[in-house]
Amino acid sequence: MSDIHDILELERPVPTEINKATILGLRSNVPVKKKEKEGMRRPEGMHRELFALLYSSDINKELPPLLQTDTTPQQGYKSTKARLGMRRVRPWAWVPFCNPARKDGALLCHWRRVADQGNEYPFAQFDKHIDILQYTDTEYSEHLTSESWSRTDTDTLMQLCQQFDLRWAIIQDRWAHNKTSTKWCDQESNSNARTIENLKERYYQITNILKKARILTGTEGKQVHYDAELEKKRKLQLTKLWDRTPKQIEEEQQLLSELRRIEARKKERERKTQDLQKLITGGESGAADHNGNLGPSGTNKKYNKTNKTKKLNANKMLNKDGINGSSNNGGS
Repeated sequence: MSDIHDILELERPVPTEINKATILGLRSNVPVKKKEKEGMRRPEGMHRELFALLYSSDINKELPPLLQTDTTPQQGYKSTKARLGMRRVRPWAWVPFCNPARKDGALLCHWRRVADQGNEYPFAQFDKHIDILQYTDTEYSEHLTSESWSRTDTDTLMQLCQQFDLRWAIIQDRWAHNKTSTKWCDQESNSNARTIENLKERYYQITNILKKARILTGTEGKQVHYDAELEKKRKLQLTKLWDRTPKQIEEEQQLLSELRRIEARKKERERKTQDLQKLITGGESGAADHNGNLGPSGTNKKYNKTNKTKKLNANKMLNKDGINGSSNNGGS
């Protein structure tokens, strides 16, 4: 083999040293893994989540943005970096505007984009109002006259309902007894003061009469039933319930638990009574069938004695439970 290598002028292979590793086939030139450089260690006392947000072992890994990113519906959450200085800033201008919700025509100013100057004030869409039925002089004279309500008071009530959108606490607070005075009504000193229940009762009375007179149908013609006396009682009961002391609440809980125990005992007695009634009825029907099978002149004294004993025991149990019924008369 060496002669052939010499003729062909080939390099001879370096003879390998025969040792234990070559015999067993062990690899001696296995590359040794280099230890990766350890990153910054988490300081003591710092939470793992906070450390993961501030530091990262991968240098090339993108850190979370510190500014709000573009999350438009087309891109979603794909854009993870805030784009700063990529295009020209859209111009803004200090322009006057008129709020359609205001009736006084006040002219105010605010900052707005130049491209949106011709558009309507965006918050005008939240100006919602309730449609309050208004009556004419003829309708009032024919249907809405009342001894406790004058025309002036009724007009003031409907005006306040239209102004404050049926917010009854505000309407009752702004109710003025003396229309010529600038002072508001004092409920304690003024005998003609109106409560919330009185105001609501008069308003719903007017609306129901107008709907019926105008023959309105559907949701517009739906009648609203309002009972002022029932509402006063409800609020009074709610006030009493709210003003209970802890001791009263504890006593009430004890009474309720005692009531539940009484009802459970009552149901148990009723169940026992039904079982005893079934036992007595079954014994009487069995005795009748047995006597009928013996013939006209035959009787079974032993069976009758046993049946009588069962009925006496059942009546004793009924008397022990304190239940008096028709079964006692039958047993005697």
